[in-house]
Amino acid sequence: MPGTHTGPLAPAVREEDWRRAVELLKDAREVALICHVAPDGDALGSMLGLGMALRRAGKRVAASFGDRRFAVPRLLRFLPGQDLLVEPAAYPAEPELMVSFDVPTIDRLGLLAPNAGKAAELIVIDHHPSNTGFGTVPIVDPYAASTSMLVEELINRLGHQIDRDIATCLYTGLVTDTGSFKHSSTGPAAHEMAARLVATGLRTDEIARELWDRSPFCYLQLLATVLGRARLDPGAAGGAGLVWTYVTRVDRAAHCLPYEEVEGVIDVIRRTDEPDVAVVLKEDDEGAWQVSTRSKGRVDVGRACTLMGGGGHVRAAGFTSHDLPEETIATFTALLGHPE
Repeated sequence: MPGTHTGPLAPAVREEDWRRAVELLKDAREVALICHVAPDGDALGSMLGLGMALRRAGKRVAASFGDRRFAVPRLLRFLPGQDLLVEPAAYPAEPELMVSFDVPTIDRLGLLAPNAGKAAELIVIDHHPSNTGFGTVPIVDPYAASTSMLVEELINRLGHQIDRDIATCLYTGLVTDTGSFKHSSTGPAAHEMAARLVATGLRTDEIARELWDRSPFCYLQLLATVLGRARLDPGAAGGAGLVWTYVTRVDRAAHCLPYEEVEGVIDVIRRTDEPDVAVVLKEDDEGAWQVSTRSKGRVDVGRACTLMGGGGHVRAAGFTSHDLPEETIATFTALLGHPE
């Protein structure tokens, strides 16, 4: 099943696609890199890791993501290579060669989706089972634990060295998408990659602190409000159960917190013992609801999220809703299948 890969890396990627990606990147003088909106550690880490490797090979590199409020999330500001980033307005309008990272659907490129549509070549590096097959060169493996695993393979095939800065970015992608090696996607290949990256001299303790052990005091106050409105539906998903809550713009404004600071709420909600499924709705600055879902494994949340216009994995997925939280949950719950 996707997300439980234990064999050789990237069996889903054709050798001819690896060769084509390497050829395009070696021949290019300028490369435009793009990851999904509201980037997480895997998306941004993968993009910056490859970007630094290409720049050291003499390429001109522009990297970005298509958010209206263009800002690196606070938790990821420790990542090296951020001088490669350009705002969406400065991004190449019609790139000769574009590379996307951790993007299953082209709409996840946000403001820069039109740029992707005009790219002469688009290499898509992704590990989502819900990937729609856009782009001209697919480096897509739903068995890989993270997109950064595919990026490490690509850097090695290009013949570039992975130093501590690049390793820091790729390790961040690996640990965030494996839940610090707790998710079922963590097979031997993930641990082997971690060992290679740690050997470059990166500090795993410092990375862990930046990612999971920091938050402003006002986050605790917001969390109290959000947990206070959590609801448990034991009968949802054929009896597998569902717990959910939501975070409004008003909640965030009351505590002066930007949107990215509430990404971790889902990791608190999903600890609830009784239900298999956990859901958190987060209202963004434009008033849309960004919905994060998790499953302990009995229910396929990825399928339901795909039907809602989003996507992801069997146990972790998301989508965007413009309905009220109660209406969104009702629609989503109706799409959940019965437990396996």
